Amino acid sequence: MPSEQPCPGFLPASRQLLVVVAELWQSSAGRLRRFARDGRDGAWLPVGEPVTVSLGRSGLAWGRGLHPPPGRGGPQKREGDGRAPAGVFAISALSGAAAAEGEPDRVAKLPCLRATGDLKCIDDPASTHYNRIVDQASLAEPDWISCEDMLRDDGRYEIGAVVAHNADPPLPGAGSCIFLHVWEAAGMPTAGCTAMAPADMRVIAGWLDGAAAPLLVQLPQAEYERCREAWGLPVFGR
Repeated sequence: MPSEQPCPGFLPASRQLLVVVAELWQSSAGRLRRFARDGRDGAWLPVGEPVTVSLGRSGLAWGRGLHPPPGRGGPQKREGDGRAPAGVFAISALSGAAAAEGEPDRVAKLPCLRATGDLKCIDDPASTHYNRIVDQASLAEPDWISCEDMLRDDGRYEIGAVVAHNADPPLPGAGSCIFLHVWEAAGMPTAGCTAMAPADMRVIAGWLDGAAAPLLVQLPQAEYERCREAWGLPVFGR
């Protein structure tokens, strides 16, 4: 089991955690809590109140991130499976039409990808740009047959954050284009991202700080409890 293998290295450098816990692997909703590391003793302290989030329509599956390779138990994330990735992942950037707007001190905390009609996230496993966000105007000839438009009319990508799942380098077919973003509606699952109310997403986007090496930890409840002590994770609470 993952709890049998401690995971040194990924948590000591981080001072911000977003923790998402779902009831079961197949749950399409969960709760998110923010934690910040206390500067005096290094303990994780909760920040704000828990918020409800939507997950993949098929629940969760082990993704490719900073956590140890899972042993047994739990599905593996695949392209198009409708599952949000489980594990530990860096949060690498803000994204969306509103990502580069607002207070300058907030904007400077993480790289910001302003959405335009040419900004695409590539979900075609055959593309050399698979699981990358690219400006197609800068490319001589796109080599994909499918992609995610980062500028949308429905508001779901108005503001969000990029989850570094299946990165460095991406494994074709292991899942792509994973974000924190605004949900379509309360209780509506996603294709594999983690979504929430617009107000909650804006609070999180303003709180995230690249200097604090923010991480997303996302697991079913039982798996979180098995991994918590070995991985140095905080008590999630109620």
